[in-house]
Amino acid sequence: MAELCREFAISRKTGYKIFDRYQECGVQGLTDRSRRPYRYAHKLPFQVENFILNVKREHTSWGARKIRERLIRRFSGIKIPAKSTIHAVLDRYGLVERRGRLRRRAQGTALHGFAREFIAKLATWR
Repeated sequence: MAELCREFAISRKTGYKIFDRYQECGVQGLTDRSRRPYRYAHKLPFQVENFILNVKREHTSWGARKIRERLIRRFSGIKIPAKSTIHAVLDRYGLVERRGRLRRRAQGTALHGFAREFIAKLATWR
């Protein structure tokens, strides 16, 4: 196994992993596997997510902060998600609108016109 791994420039650990996969599944086991996790450890409980969505549908003007306060009163035994998590749930289901940022654009100052004249006169002065 060591010689074969050296020939393909892979570690022996990888070589044995490939060999074990081949023995378990045949040629099909050698294809790339998904790296997606089987489960998400920090996923919100189904009941909490449902409660968030139901409260938002009942009270459309409420935001994540107010819904979180309602959660604190309702579910005392579990860890309450952060305001940002609640907002992410609402955003995922399209229950909140994204606001565009108000951008302030710089406008030319009085100095801008003065600078042009100054440069024009400076060019003729020499």
